[in-house]
Amino acid sequence: MVAYSFAPRFAPLIRRGEKLQTIRAPRKRHAHAGESLQLFTGMRTRHCVKIIPDVVCLKVSPVVILFDARGGIARIEVDHVEIGSRHDFARADGFDDASDMAAFWADSYRASDSFTGVLIQWGGVT
Repeated sequence: MVAYSFAPRFAPLIRRGEKLQTIRAPRKRHAHAGESLQLFTGMRTRHCVKIIPDVVCLKVSPVVILFDARGGIARIEVDHVEIGSRHDFARADGFDDASDMAAFWADSYRASDSFTGVLIQWGGVT
């Protein structure tokens, strides 16, 4: 079982089943397909709250996000294939559109011209 923590803004989207994925930086161990996931806000704080009952990891894919000179999202690749719509992908990840996603990344992570990590997708309660 692997646990992930989310910014509070994403909790309602996860509860409603509108956000079924997360993008994460590389770490020693991420979830694997078929494994249970625990989704929290405020993990490792006294305000920790489990968002929904455990869910099943459906797929873990490599993801690359390339940013343009103004900090916007120029390209997103999942499994080494460019996705069709940056806006649809951003909405699936809990953002209004690609601009909202780019702004969140600029505020949350240090500036860079690219991000390489994993896309974790889930569904169904365990």
